[in-house]
Amino acid sequence: MGQLFDFTEVFNNLDKIAISFWATIRLAAVTAVLSMILGTVWASFRVSPTPVLRGVGTFVVNLLRNTPLTLLAAFCISALSDILKFHFSETPSVNGYWWAVTALSVYTSAFVAEALRAGINTVPLGQAEAARSIGLTFTQSLRMIILPQAFRSVIGPLGSVLIAMIKNTTIVGAVAYGVEAASEMKALFFDLGATLPMFIGFAVGYLVLTLPAGFFFGWLSKRMAVAR
Repeated sequence: MGQLFDFTEVFNNLDKIAISFWATIRLAAVTAVLSMILGTVWASFRVSPTPVLRGVGTFVVNLLRNTPLTLLAAFCISALSDILKFHFSETPSVNGYWWAVTALSVYTSAFVAEALRAGINTVPLGQAEAARSIGLTFTQSLRMIILPQAFRSVIGPLGSVLIAMIKNTTIVGAVAYGVEAASEMKALFFDLGATLPMFIGFAVGYLVLTLPAGFFFGWLSKRMAVAR
């Protein structure tokens, strides 16, 4: 029983584990920014008065939401990078990082778009009509009136999307970026054997990333709630 809960190997490899989680944080942070930007674009398309843009937004969002992340990451690193030779960098680790960011950002943006579209639908229609009555274009009313309120009303759902994205780094990182936490755990299992303490160590690491994020977004959603 003592060997079953022997955390010696975890502490001996704490530097490697810390480096791998720092790689996960870098991957998640850049992805969060890019997916929010891209998701806002898709959401704007979906509520656009132009039928073509609405069609494009609907098609892209539904396509991405119904495409497995593993398939998308494999397409990016295998088809685009290895076969078509589209490289962000000649350094394999840097190239893998940016393709992992690309795959995860594109995938997450669809869920950001749907959460944001739900927020847009909560904005009273009268505010959009008032914006048009004073001469604002659709883009101007969206940017200055609708989106600020929409973001405030869906902070909680957006937080859930971003937390899910942090956990999804285990998928895309293993395919395209082999230095984040899930890949390091696999390497340690190969070198040292899969042990319960190692599982627990990495599980605690992911909890350290996701639990504070959940509490933060929960607090922020109450703090920034839109009074109706």
